[in-house]
Amino acid sequence: MALTAVEIEDVLREIAPAIEGGWIQKVHQPAPLVLVLEIRTRGRTHRLLISCQPETARLHLVSRAPANPPEPPAFCRFLRAHMQGARIDAVRQQPQDRVVEFQLTAQAGARRLICELTGKTANVLLLDSGGLILRDLHHHRDLVGKPYTLPQRGTPPLREPHAARLTRSAGGPFPLSAAIEAHYHNKEAILADQAAREGRRRTLRQTLKKEQRRLEAWREDLAKAGQYQDYARYGELLKANLGIVKKGMDRIVLVDYYDETLPEITVPLDSAKSAQANMDEYFRKHRKYVAADRELKPRIEQGERRVMEMRRELASIDEGTWTPPSPPALSPQKITGDRSPRQEEPARGPFRRFVSADGLPIFVGRNARENDELTFGLAKSDDLWLHARGTPGSHVVVRLEKGREAPSETLRDAATLALLYSDLKKSGKGDVIYTRRKWVKKAKGHAPGAVTVTQEKSLYVALDKTRLEALKRRSRPE
Repeated sequence: MALTAVEIEDVLREIAPAIEGGWIQKVHQPAPLVLVLEIRTRGRTHRLLISCQPETARLHLVSRAPANPPEPPAFCRFLRAHMQGARIDAVRQQPQDRVVEFQLTAQAGARRLICELTGKTANVLLLDSGGLILRDLHHHRDLVGKPYTLPQRGTPPLREPHAARLTRSAGGPFPLSAAIEAHYHNKEAILADQAAREGRRRTLRQTLKKEQRRLEAWREDLAKAGQYQDYARYGELLKANLGIVKKGMDRIVLVDYYDETLPEITVPLDSAKSAQANMDEYFRKHRKYVAADRELKPRIEQGERRVMEMRRELASIDEGTWTPPSPPALSPQKITGDRSPRQEEPARGPFRRFVSADGLPIFVGRNARENDELTFGLAKSDDLWLHARGTPGSHVVVRLEKGREAPSETLRDAATLALLYSDLKKSGKGDVIYTRRKWVKKAKGHAPGAVTVTQEKSLYVALDKTRLEALKRRSRPE
């Protein structure tokens, strides 16, 4: 279970004196609902873990740096843009509640980081100096810009000792944090194993249903095509008797010379078709049977094997003998071999790179070749694309999630960069066009970087020294 309000009070009593007055030098998000703040104090760096996972919601110092994803999630980028370098002025807890507030002084002014460690409703929110919500961990768009209010709570819990659940370590400056870390390390390993089992069971059941439906469809197609198995014989018999087949006949009795006893058989005909057309139709349907027999039988056999394997794996999960499959080992060639531009994105590479005020990545081409590669290689169809109107300049791309609109500050940041890296830089002002990447096409017969744009909008911007300095601070290595 998550930490209680009493346990949170105890752990803050232990760690608050150590981190107050420190500086947030790095923000990590190793898991979707977990944050780690690197806090630099005099002569030491502390790692503060904030978990909003329903069953393990908590806050404490950790001794080990967790593994991080290759590319930080959007919320992590946003916090880095707004909190990195901020000083922690105070840490306080709402009385008898599981809500902890960090009062910060950042470059943009006062900020408050709210940690609601409330089990299923746990969340982390960043507030501005006026108490308005800038962003939250769960990306609730309807909360942005609204005043923050404390979550409703039930009856305050009685103060109970935590010794039954958390035994303080013997040594170290933060014994309670060490005890919590050890307790939840084991608990989360068990929960991760359970989640892996349930996730795999869910995936197997869904895949099994799809495979069974596919098998059923293949068997129906094969049975339907099986009706045409003897149609080659009918076609050959018609071919040998084309002269006696007349249009308008709906059947004809012929001697079956494929049978040693030479019986007479009745061959159905389409009365609206000629003898040649009837013959061609029989041969066509027989080819359909041959193709189905050749292609569907191996598919059915492979599908049946997959169904048996999935059923065996489901049985092992139910029996408790299942173990997660090991990830395939990558050969050196696969690690260092050719990659697509999107696979290269997390690594150091081409393009100028910035982070907007909202924590979104911005890419800027440096020449015609990079413009072409950025727009038609790295950018996705729903990304935002910008360019200074009517003048040579850089292509600018803002990475957006599908269906999301660019926040106003991000749009102005990207437009400022498009103006800065264009021939309008000298004048310091001008129009910038923007649209979704999917509305940008290569100009046929022109040099790389030349494009045609549709459904564009326009934004008038002027180079703002304060905005440019903020973008420069948030620039990333090229």
